Amino acid sequence: MNRTYRKILRNRKQRLQRRLHPKHWEDQPLPVLKASNIRYEMAERAAAMTCGGIGAIHLMVQRLGLVADIDQHLQLLKVHLPYHESDHVLNLTYNILAGGQRLEDIELRRQDEVFLNGLGAERIPDPTTAGDFTRRFQVEDIVALEECVNRARLAVWQAQPQGFLQEAFVDVDGTVARTYGECKEGMDISYKGIWGYAPLIVSLANTKEVLYLVNRPGNSTSHTGSVEWIDRAVDLVSQVAGSVTIRGDTDFTHTEQLDRWHDAGHKFILGMDAHPK
Repeated sequence: MNRTYRKILRNRKQRLQRRLHPKHWEDQPLPVLKASNIRYEMAERAAAMTCGGIGAIHLMVQRLGLVADIDQHLQLLKVHLPYHESDHVLNLTYNILAGGQRLEDIELRRQDEVFLNGLGAERIPDPTTAGDFTRRFQVEDIVALEECVNRARLAVWQAQPQGFLQEAFVDVDGTVARTYGECKEGMDISYKGIWGYAPLIVSLANTKEVLYLVNRPGNSTSHTGSVEWIDRAVDLVSQVAGSVTIRGDTDFTHTEQLDRWHDAGHKFILGMDAHPK
């Protein structure tokens, strides 16, 4: 950071601290909010946006090699006119980071000149094009994208101070995701009577990062198909962690896997159903 910027930020902080310093007030005759003669001016050269850190995030993404990795391993487009796979993925991601909740919110980003300039982009995909891109994904494409993100994640972990992950805790659990669509592929009714999906979530508890997210029909049990993804997550964090502990509730006590995990040097904290057998 430029030294001048540090000085500006330090001075602003000091001024704010002085304004907010506790005082012994007397009864005030007028409200504190008393501005009346406010004037607005539009600068010709300077501009601003609500998500000012988006440029810094994009620089981080580039330095981690995520852009090149996505374009290399995610092959969904035959030609790039003009967008690449990484453009689409980051466009969807940055829309969420900028406060968007739906694909339609991408149009707000497209109409924001400062946002486009902050990313060095002449234009970004519109909501319709973004929706078409998402429909190109097959299961193997989603997994490929998750692995691209995890390789970038691994680079971040390896740059941390010594002892960053002395013991990694890999948490696994299922959840229920309601959907209001009536013709969604794969949806079903859960044990709670909710129509939707039952995603499997495998996360690193130390940093609260979701390592793998696997979508499943709503009638799936919590542990369905979880062994593969637990193993993938353990292999990932084992590259930087001193030891790995697998954690889950009783549904994830795969008794046929415990010896294998133990022999591999992994620990586990899993529940066991208490019943007469």
